[in-house]
Amino acid sequence: MNDTATQTKLLRIDMHSHVLPPSWPDFNERFGVSGFPILVEEDSRTIIMRDGKFFRQVWPNITDISLRIEQYASHGVDVQVISTVPVMFSYDQAPEHALAMAQHLNDHVAEQQAAHPRQVIGLGTIPMQCPETAIGELRRLKELGVPGVQIGSNVNQENLGEETFFPIFEAAADLEIAVLVHPWQMMGQGDMPKYWLPWLVGMPAEQSRAMCSLIFSGTLERLPALRICFAHGGGSFPYTIGRIEHGFNMRPDLVAVDNDVNPREYLDRVWVDSVTHDPQALRYLMDVMGERRVIFGTDYPFPLGEQTPGEVAAQLDLDAAEQKSLFAGAALEWLALDEKDFV
Repeated sequence: MNDTATQTKLLRIDMHSHVLPPSWPDFNERFGVSGFPILVEEDSRTIIMRDGKFFRQVWPNITDISLRIEQYASHGVDVQVISTVPVMFSYDQAPEHALAMAQHLNDHVAEQQAAHPRQVIGLGTIPMQCPETAIGELRRLKELGVPGVQIGSNVNQENLGEETFFPIFEAAADLEIAVLVHPWQMMGQGDMPKYWLPWLVGMPAEQSRAMCSLIFSGTLERLPALRICFAHGGGSFPYTIGRIEHGFNMRPDLVAVDNDVNPREYLDRVWVDSVTHDPQALRYLMDVMGERRVIFGTDYPFPLGEQTPGEVAAQLDLDAAEQKSLFAGAALEWLALDEKDFV
């Protein structure tokens, strides 16, 4: 038989996409509080509102999995890793209230994964503000068969490297649940309200903040089995690693107070996604992180995401091994899943 005829199509997994259930309860009304996002229809638009203020307009592809599968297929993408929209984290709410939101979202994600096992992989959400409650929901996610969880880059402006959050990461490692860190509540938002600067400037800084705090606190050193990925290309961290390392070397009295391992050593211990919007940046990212540590992602279906999945990578002269790793291999390793389940 002709070898060409027996070649299999390259599996493509988008590890960074966002989803919402078609509806959810008004938790503000249920619990007599404020701050929970609600979904409303207004002027023929579907919008997310929070505390009476517009947050974001959404379209059917944020909720309709069948439509999403169809849209992805048109771009040659086979599998979507789905996670909630960060505004749903609800870290500022009482733990038991945030848990109710998380469980509603996680049940929906698990249902979509079960209904479309070859096209959908789920990531859950947990109430990070209460480690005990968060760990309980991690255990439930494991029972639901959801292989990973998405968390914010900070928790009510506390860094992820704070000791209070260590038990959550320890539980994720023990349960073999992958972790995706997504930027949210960007630092300095009040100082730069114009020009979408929180998303353009704050997001990259947030990811570097998360990576630095987890490295310098010793969290990653203490948990070598933790499988953790940082969205949006790891933010500014990979591109400023020289400065970060230089600071570590020159002022260990300020930087290396909790962990004396060079931060560069962690480049091949974590994963990042490919959401860079620039082929030169993506090439650098793959060079500095190593090809096994960069995972194809788009931030679908939002405007800041890659609008044509794979268009940035297509501008690079990737060899067969780099393509296989970028589009599937690295994601499967991060999630501890097997390619045969999706082909």
